[in-house]
Parts: sequence; structure tokens; C-alpha cells
Amino acid sequence: MQKNDIVRVEITDIGTSGEGIGKVDGYTLFIKDAVIGDVVEAKIMKAKKNFGYARLMNIISPSEMRIGARCPEAKRCGGCQIQEMDYNAQLEFKERKVKNNLIRLGGVPEQLLEEVMEPICGMEEPFRYRNKAQFPIGRDRDGKLTAGFYAGRTHSIIPVPELDCVLGAKENRQILRVILEYMEEFSVEPYHEESHTGLVRHVLLRKGFSTGELMVCLVINGKKLPHGEVLVERLAKIPGMTSITLNVNREKTNVIMGQEIILLYGKPFITDRIGEVKYQISPLSFYQVNPVQTEKLYATALQYAGLAGKETVWDLYCGIGTISLFLAKEARQVYGVEIIPQAIQDAKKNAALNEIQNTEFYVGKAEEVLPEYYAAYEKEHGKKAHADVIVVDPPRKGCDEALLRTIVKMQPEKVVYVSCDPATLARDVKYLRENGYEVRKAKAVDQFPHTVHVETVCLLSKLHSDQHIEVEVKMDELDLTAAESKATYEEIKKYVLEHTGLKVSNLYIAQVKQKCGIIERVNYNLPKSENSRQPKCPPEKEKAIKEALEYFRMI
Repeated sequence: MQKNDIVRVEITDIGTSGEGIGKVDGYTLFIKDAVIGDVVEAKIMKAKKNFGYARLMNIISPSEMRIGARCPEAKRCGGCQIQEMDYNAQLEFKERKVKNNLIRLGGVPEQLLEEVMEPICGMEEPFRYRNKAQFPIGRDRDGKLTAGFYAGRTHSIIPVPELDCVLGAKENRQILRVILEYMEEFSVEPYHEESHTGLVRHVLLRKGFSTGELMVCLVINGKKLPHGEVLVERLAKIPGMTSITLNVNREKTNVIMGQEIILLYGKPFITDRIGEVKYQISPLSFYQVNPVQTEKLYATALQYAGLAGKETVWDLYCGIGTISLFLAKEARQVYGVEIIPQAIQDAKKNAALNEIQNTEFYVGKAEEVLPEYYAAYEKEHGKKAHADVIVVDPPRKGCDEALLRTIVKMQPEKVVYVSCDPATLARDVKYLRENGYEVRKAKAVDQFPHTVHVETVCLLSKLHSDQHIEVEVKMDELDLTAAESKATYEEIKKYVLEHTGLKVSNLYIAQVKQKCGIIERVNYNLPKSENSRQPKCPPEKEKAIKEALEYFRMI
């Protein structure tokens, strides 16, 4: 394939940024705005050795999954990558995405996953679900002040039609209109990235869905707003307005928020509720953007933890204590770890707000705090630290390996992994499975309808090698053990070759079986001479054979 070639492509999958994926004679193409099932005509814009990027020129045959987008700017805006796909098809795609990652990258046997994975949790109404929005402020092509979102992979502002994003709260439209009218009236300039001039960079809006409380935070390249009291007076008249603040960000950076908050009106936070737990949310707080699905997400995590009131629980990457406080209702003690000091302050306030006293919070990187705690505990008490349940809710990059090592050392009975990225979840699941844990339950939760993102809750529990059942087997009655009957040597060799590219012999398989406690038939694979030496199975092949035995449920 070469640049400017025109090709006909059937779309069979969706990429990480929402682009359609198809193949032409084995050559993979990524095509923006194409939907699974579309047959399209596309022009190749960039050609690499094994894959390329193409522009959608014409839809030859539209997919049965294709629908009309509710937002007229859905294609240009970077917010909704798959709004033109039927919502049930979105759910199927996301569930399949989680499964494929756990199988391919996590090494979880497909048969096991079919048994333990629950159906994806979708929304009845997948619009108006966002309790938070960050609007960059700028000027459109006609020079008129506007608010919008950045186009995918750019900092070009796509104006929100009628200032009303269909994913956000209805109140956002009125708030933005008041702010833009104020800026026009008093000649307040929006921020210009290239020249580092202008004042208003972004407008951050939050809504407490259970309380109706509203927050407005203007991110500015300065310390104050000209005639700011006029803006405050106008915004304060909007029903539900609870908090109006300025966020000072004078750095020449793409980072949206600065660290300094200046209160202009009301409280420095709003309050919201998930289930029975109340939370105070400041402008810098991390708080899940979809409260309807968040309650389902946390309820699933709590269910998987299976707490009975006696457990010690660690909640890593705890944010403002959202999951910690859910867990604390059922556990004996919960420890939370978060790198952002403001979030830990909020977590402590939220614990006090809910009169929860069995929590303790630490500021720092989870991959540093937990290993340090583990080492200090062993030094002080002369024994290893232990946790009954460890919950992790890391950013998209997943867990640091140092953290995973410490989790394994602490030997919790259960690890509940809440993930926003199926690929890093699968990578970390693979590590935990290789170190004594197995997947017991998993569920995808559609936290972000009309985007390619999906949350997943995964329960891993510790395998107990000391627990066994004694069974008497008379070898003169049976030629094989029950375990051996599950897969032949040829089937094991075929599995290893297909999944690792390694060739293994019957001898190596027999050696690994014996290591795993699978009884071999008498005289099987013995050397012809008592003095002859048998080659030992190399570590990489032993690992591959064990994976095959696990797949066939023989160990």
C-alpha cells in the first residue's frame, strides 16, 4: 500500500482512539469515523510497513450498527468517538474488548473467562450522565467568543452546538452563556496558547447529581477577574449554585488546572452522594464523572470484596476516598493511599462527614507507600504485614511492578482490581496469576457511553496449595489419572506451540506434570539405561507447559 491509494475496506474492529480497523490483503488500516460492519472507500494518508492510516471518503455499505449521532459535532469533537454506533453494539464491543485483552495479554484461559465473567453493566439512558465538564474558551472563525472541546489530538476548539453538550448537565448551557456574555461586555480576552496572553483559559463545571449543587471554577492566566463581582452576582442567581472559584494557572503548559484556588462565592466545594456515602468535592478532586454507573461500579467492587466486618483492607489510588468509604462500612479497618495531598485532605473530611472512624489515609505513591509500610512493619513486629483484601484503582498506566510485588508479599486473600484500561488490567492480571492468584469474577461497567473507554472490576483470589483432597486411585484399574484425561500430550504440545511458538517434547511435559503433582503412568519416559542422563525442561518451556495445563484445567 502507498500514500494516496484508494481502497475498499470492511471495518471489523475499533482502535483505542475510536477509529475503525479493517484489512486489505492482510494490510491493516485505521480509518476515523468508520463503524464496525461498514464497507467503506478510503484514501491512504500515511503508509507504514505493516499498517497505515486512511481517510474515510465514502460509505459504500453502512453497518447495521450505524445510527445518526445526536450531536452534530460528534465527528469533529474529540469527546464522543463512537456516538454513531448503536448503544447495544457499543456494549458488545466493550465487553469483547475486555475479554480479548484478558485472554491475549492476561493469559486467562478462555474457558475460565466464560465461566467467571458477568455481563457488561450498561445505562438505560446513556446521555446527560457527566457531572463534570472542562470547556476551553476561545474564539471561533468569525472572532466570536465560544466554549467547546478540543478536536481529537489537537488544541483546536470545536464549539459546542448551542453551548449544550448532550453528555453534560443541562445547567451547563446557562452557565456558559452567562460567562461568555460577561466576557464580551467587559472585553475579557480568552487565553492564547501560542502567545501566552489573554486571561480565561478554561471553565470547569461540576454538578452533584444527588444534591443538585453546582460548581463553577474559572481557570485564569492571572490572579483576578475585571469586574468579577458582576459575574459572581449573575452566576449566583442560577438555582443550585453553591461554589464559584478561580483557579490560577499562569504556566505555559497544556495542563489545565493550577494549584491555587481563590474562593469568590459560597463554599470551596460541593457535596454529592453515592449510595449512602456523602462526598465533598473541590475543584481539584478526582471524582468519577458518571454517578449513576459509579454506584454500580463500587457496589460490584464491594460485592467482590465479600467483607464480613473483620477484614483489614488497603485501598490504593484512593482519590478522595470514594471506594474507601464504601469499603469501611463493611470492613474492620481500611487504609487509603493517594499521591495528591488535596485528595487525601478531602478523603479525611469525607470520612468525618460520614462519621466513619475506621479509616486511615496516607499521602504518596502507592508503589512507594505500600513497600515502605511492608518493610517497616516487618522490622518493627518481626513478621510480615498482612491484608485480607487489597483494592486497586490505578490510572490508565496500571500498577507499578514494585507495587504488585508487595501485594503478592502481603498475601491478601483477595485482590479487587478496578481498571479504566483493559490492556494494563490484563498485563497486571498476568503478573498476579503467575504469582499465586486466579481470576474468580470480572465485570465490565460502561462508565463512558459513546466513547471507547470502559471500566472493569476484576476479583482475583489466592490459590491455596496446602488445601487438597486425598483420593485413593487404584492404578491397576485406571490407565490414566483424571487430570491426564483432560488433554493428550499432542494437544498440550499444540497449545504451547500456538501460544508461545515453543516446541516441547513428551519428556518435558511429563517432568512438568510430575512437578505439579499429576501422577504419571508407571515406567513412562524412563531412560533406557540407569546411567543415562535426561535433559531438564528449560524454565521458559516449563512456564509454557504450566500455562497449557492451567488452560486444560489440569492444575
